[in-house]
Amino acid sequence: MPTSVEKQSVNGMGKWTIESLPRQPGRVALITGGNSGIGFETALELAKKDVRVLLACRNGKKAEEAKGKILDRYPNALVDPVTVDLTKLSDVRRLAEQVRKHYDRLDLLINNAGIMMSPYQVTEDGFENQLATNYIGHFALTGLLLPLLTGTPGSRIVTLSSLSYKWAEIDFDDLHAGKGYSRRKAYGQSKRACLIFAFELQRRLSAAGYDILSVAAHPGLAKTNLDQYFPVLIRPLGSLFLQPARQGALPVLYAALSPEVAGGDFIGPDGFRQMRGYPVKVEADAYSKDQQVADRLWRVSEEMTGVRYPVTPPGKLP
Repeated sequence: MPTSVEKQSVNGMGKWTIESLPRQPGRVALITGGNSGIGFETALELAKKDVRVLLACRNGKKAEEAKGKILDRYPNALVDPVTVDLTKLSDVRRLAEQVRKHYDRLDLLINNAGIMMSPYQVTEDGFENQLATNYIGHFALTGLLLPLLTGTPGSRIVTLSSLSYKWAEIDFDDLHAGKGYSRRKAYGQSKRACLIFAFELQRRLSAAGYDILSVAAHPGLAKTNLDQYFPVLIRPLGSLFLQPARQGALPVLYAALSPEVAGGDFIGPDGFRQMRGYPVKVEADAYSKDQQVADRLWRVSEEMTGVRYPVTPPGKLP
């Protein structure tokens, strides 16, 4: 019988089976935060399809350990551990240069790494830590790898958001929480930014005529190591109410692999309030699709990172 990772519904119409997809030797995927949780489960399933997986992790030792676990499960896997600290723009540039130097294609970029509700911290570049890790580092990495992605036919960029995007809009007047810090609001803002970015990136790619898909995904409520900053008494409750990480990886895998996916889609679970279940296309709120908000966020993101994308907004000339 198929496992929970192998079968999933698609908009309520039948089941999508990962095992039914052909193997994909020669393809290359980079996954940030691929050493644990949803990132690890995604990496494992891609490796089973003979995709060469670049595990981009902050900790090199943990990346090597994750590689070993994948090889234990699938000895023929092609896994390359690489390191990156997404809170440091200099390190993001180093990784992008390394990837461009050693690989001649990139079929999948999965912007997965994240932290949740961490204590207040400002990075060396002057960014609030959750925004830096979850969004700014991925904005920079995607832009720096875009030439490699545009040179790979049929490539995809999958950016992880969260149901928590509803917790906050973008506070352009206090983007880095200098006037007061709320862990919850900062996390929500970072995941809202990821969602807006995924949509706006697709608009710009389409306007520029690139054959690339930008897709957003969220895992519902899944048991991962993101709960490390939760109160000790609350953390054990996760095993009772949260779905396993391998189930949370399903929307990411569907976004990355399914031929049913179109650019600008948002993929999440089909269960009650999108908290758990099998992947379907879901809707975002109007704010996440607002063009003025997207343009402003994009402009600010380019200013913060110094990364300029070779794409322009629809209807605007370079």
